[in-house]
Amino acid sequence: MKKLLTILMATMLVLSMTACGPKEEGTDTLVIYSPNSDALVDVAYKFGELYGITVEVQSQGTGECLEKIVAEAENPQADILYGGVNYANAHNYAEYFEPYVAKGDDKLPEAYRNVNGVATHYCLDGSAALLINLDIFAELGLDPEEFKGYNDLLNPALKGRIAMGNPAASSSAWAELTNMLLVMGDEPYDEKAWEWVGKFIDNLTGILSSSSAIYKGVVNGEYAVGVSYEDPCVGLLVDGATNVKLVYPEEGAVWLPAGAAIIKNAPNMVNAKKFLDWLISEEGQNEIAKTTARPVNTAISNTTDKMTPFDQIKVVVEDRAFCGQNKKDWQARWEQMYNEAHPE
Repeated sequence: MKKLLTILMATMLVLSMTACGPKEEGTDTLVIYSPNSDALVDVAYKFGELYGITVEVQSQGTGECLEKIVAEAENPQADILYGGVNYANAHNYAEYFEPYVAKGDDKLPEAYRNVNGVATHYCLDGSAALLINLDIFAELGLDPEEFKGYNDLLNPALKGRIAMGNPAASSSAWAELTNMLLVMGDEPYDEKAWEWVGKFIDNLTGILSSSSAIYKGVVNGEYAVGVSYEDPCVGLLVDGATNVKLVYPEEGAVWLPAGAAIIKNAPNMVNAKKFLDWLISEEGQNEIAKTTARPVNTAISNTTDKMTPFDQIKVVVEDRAFCGQNKKDWQARWEQMYNEAHPE
């Protein structure tokens, strides 16, 4: 009888523990997929140090990250997509992300808040950054002071010396394309802008699969110009590179909020939410300000002196919703134009 009573009490204890909910496993771990630069990746590692969490970052392009998330949907292998969660991706891949609004999101500037329930914006990406190699410009007899923006990319002397990513696979290259379409026509996103894009494609060296290969290729002397984004280009200047110059297009440059999102059914859900909360906290934003990115909390301004102030740049505002709605069509049009100009 005593043995039966003991078994019954043990069973009741197990049932009561189960009723409280399953204990989350792996709460000392956070796995991140990220297309971000090394400096922003280090911010994630800093979070791990502060909270005693083992952070694992797998770096790859945005397209590759999204492909893995989709392929692993039935058995997620990561918790966070850190970077690459722009307006279009947040919408088109919403079913693969966990709805979550980070604590403090309502304290951010209204334009950069979480509007779709999945994307937490943590920094501002300068989508139009033209990095030029001063040595190659000298070899080509070009004056770097006369290179001021997009139209200068059409210079015949630069044909085959310009590197860019694929807007159909890279979030930074997609942002560059929409920036071009915004400012290079008579009206935003008009046919004249597409005509200019066609001329630019003719001058390209080729499409690179990695965003990092663009700015690294410029500083290493492989390309005269890299059509890149602000964060890693400023990083080169901070690290002491003297053979490159960063140019913001005189036609206008967009700053887009970079987003992170929790992967649906993330194995380490508690830590994933904690990371997003921290990322937009004052502490997290100050960590971002130490890098070469601009914090999404614009009240924090202690960024590097290698970063050009906004009042010295022609800043323009993109219609993110409109670009998101047209993303697939515009990507297909780009690829068709590129393939026609560069047949294999």
